[in-house]
Amino acid sequence: MSDPDGAADPSSPPPPPPPSPSPVPRPAPVEWPEDGVLTRDWVAAFTATLDWCSRNLPPDQLPSVLSADFVRRLLLAAAVILHREPNIVRVDPRPDQAVVVVGDVHGQLHDVIFLLRDAGFPSEERIFVFNGDYVDRGAWGLETLLLLLAWKVSLPNRVFLLRGNHESKYCTSVYGFEREVTVKYKGQGSQVYRKFLRCFEDLPLASIIAGCVYTAHGGIFRGAVVLPSKRAKRAKKGHRHVLSSTDDPITLKLGSLDELLKARRTVLDPPWEGSNLIPGDVLWSDPSMDKGLSLNKERGIGLLWGPDITQQFLYTNNLKIT
Repeated sequence: MSDPDGAADPSSPPPPPPPSPSPVPRPAPVEWPEDGVLTRDWVAAFTATLDWCSRNLPPDQLPSVLSADFVRRLLLAAAVILHREPNIVRVDPRPDQAVVVVGDVHGQLHDVIFLLRDAGFPSEERIFVFNGDYVDRGAWGLETLLLLLAWKVSLPNRVFLLRGNHESKYCTSVYGFEREVTVKYKGQGSQVYRKFLRCFEDLPLASIIAGCVYTAHGGIFRGAVVLPSKRAKRAKKGHRHVLSSTDDPITLKLGSLDELLKARRTVLDPPWEGSNLIPGDVLWSDPSMDKGLSLNKERGIGLLWGPDITQQFLYTNNLKIT
């Protein structure tokens, strides 16, 4: 009872405490579907498992739910699909389809889960384009990338995963992903890590959405480099000419989409010298307020490009900013 002014009657027993939430049971080990088909329900259950593990399971116990064999199987299934895709994936939505473009997620599993729920999951009505940097820095790079790869295998024409500069051996060895995999998979860590590296090589480099919007992790790139002929520059027998920053007149010409399509992307660490410089440019280049193209000396790889180069690139390739 209460007195007239609303104060609680001290003689009344206190109300019972609210029931504590039932603990979420530990999920069973994830198994690959017998028919190899990753349905929407399977991916939803996989998402819930990853979420539970990230909140309740010590990192070195993750293999009890996600075995190394399962991880290898998912990476292989995704790599087979990614390998078939060109360097530039074409995303051509129907008028009734939305396209969601996502930037760096860097191992933030819970942010990715929230984003997918908030924006709406990949479906016939909604296409996702991820611009790379799935791993490093965050604590759940492995889980984050596996979740996105599961969506890719489930809906290969509705989820597009591009490569970022952190999908490389150098960055993952410096910024945390290699250590993350080693801690979680211990003795099998080096093998699992190598499988991830192999998958990185198959990630496409860029996308063109609706025929007019270009996306890439870094940006604009130089034209394909033509090495000097032996007559133009005689080299000692047994030695190859290697381009350096002094070769600016040769290297710093705006590249074409056709050249990007022909570039060799299957490199663990994009080269900063030689003839195959386009992948490094696409992944590492930065915009600049200064006009023209110049070497990105701060990074030691890639380019800096000015607003005039942006306009030239868009005009030449019949693209637009929005």
